[in-house]
Amino acid sequence: MSVLPVVRVLAEAFAELPDAELRVNIHRDVADPAAPAHAPGLLQALDDLHRRGRLTLTVHDYFDDDQLWDYLASLDLSVLPYRFGTHSGWLEACHDLGTAVAAPDCGFYAQQRPCLTYGHTQQAGLDERSLREAVRTAFEKRPAPRATATDRVRERGELAAAHQALYTSLLR
Repeated sequence: MSVLPVVRVLAEAFAELPDAELRVNIHRDVADPAAPAHAPGLLQALDDLHRRGRLTLTVHDYFDDDQLWDYLASLDLSVLPYRFGTHSGWLEACHDLGTAVAAPDCGFYAQQRPCLTYGHTQQAGLDERSLREAVRTAFEKRPAPRATATDRVRERGELAAAHQALYTSLLR
């Protein structure tokens, strides 16, 4: 993840939107010197933005399933700060809940589920303009694609058929 560059752009973009709140949640391990995820520089920079009124910062333990679903459902937009990767369980959960997602153009996030995209790869870095555009689009259009039970049943059937065809072709 590349949290701080993304959050800094988001703080600027959100400042231009009336009644918009940038919420940043991080796991307690970021603040724990004994934890592998300890990142005092990140925590200090986020805390500075929080003290300046640019974002709401929450440091917490892992959410249980109900807490995570409640949190994701409370968002108008969830921004994935990845700079590499392929797919996201977070994006899947947002899709199930009807929460819009802005995902980077690395990996296959845009093919995984309908989402807003912005430029962000290890090679090219963060495209700040496209991230601002994704935030503006989410604010103005409120896209919230949501999976239905019918969609998920159809999808499971399609996936099972594709797997069956692949396995059958490999056994020949």
